[in-house]
Amino acid sequence: MSSSTARTATDTETRVGTLIRARRKQLGLTLQQLGDASNLSVGYLSQVERDHATPTLGSLAGIARALGVGLDYFVAQPRAQDALTRSGSRPHFSISGSTVSYERLATEFPGSQLSSFILTVPPGYASETVSHEGEELIYILEGSITQFLDGEAMVMTAGDSLHYRGNTPHAWSNPNEAPARILWTGTLTIFNAGDEKTSRIELVSPDKTGAETPQSNNKNKTQP
Repeated sequence: MSSSTARTATDTETRVGTLIRARRKQLGLTLQQLGDASNLSVGYLSQVERDHATPTLGSLAGIARALGVGLDYFVAQPRAQDALTRSGSRPHFSISGSTVSYERLATEFPGSQLSSFILTVPPGYASETVSHEGEELIYILEGSITQFLDGEAMVMTAGDSLHYRGNTPHAWSNPNEAPARILWTGTLTIFNAGDEKTSRIELVSPDKTGAETPQSNNKNKTQP
């Protein structure tokens, strides 16, 4: 996030301690681990997180490095016009080698936890079965998919939605002849400050879920 697309925290009275605690918990770090990485005492960090102490710029920079973010994570937020996306003007992207295309809907600001995409899933596509932290909500915009959740197969068509815990083994496929469009929203961290994946996703073998996920000839299988 650049300074040209952000306001300073003084405009919004952002509480730095709250943001530090939220990011630390998002990464699954203890206060001791954060203290070791930032060369700050646990007692001092505890005071900072409760907004009982104000870190110096140098201390905040060390905390930011330990949390894998830049200083602007704590001192800036997007303007409303920068968070607005327009249909037809959003950039599309895909993971190298994958046939699923994505439109990124969500923006990033200090303390944000949600990621959101529109996925276009081609016919014959099938994902692997995964398990991870957080939660997910999917809404079928067009077409149909088969969703697998903890061993149960559910056919979902336009207008259907599903909200589930990310640690429940899940997968989905499009066994139909037409593409499907899905609105996906979740708390799984997809990007950090460097646009690198930060969350741990665990692959789950099909026999662990108790469901046989339809296989396709598509060798590139993934989920958001």
